[in-house]
Amino acid sequence: MTVILIVCVVALVLVVGLAIRSRRSRDAVADFRRQIDALSPEARKDVTDRVRRIGETTEDGDDSGS
Repeated sequence: MTVILIVCVVALVLVVGLAIRSRRSRDAVADFRRQIDALSPEARKDVTDRVRRIGETTEDGDDSGS
């Protein structure tokens, strides 16, 4: 009975941890989008170009991020 209880507690902790991490990711993306929206069109173009280049390198299998 004790083993089952320990397994359930560990599983619950893992599920809660994953839920918190997922929420933080969504919040970070939303914050980034709000910051981009607040930029002037000239500054926004520079940032979107950089993000696009990063996306292109990660699609090619380069996960270094630079």
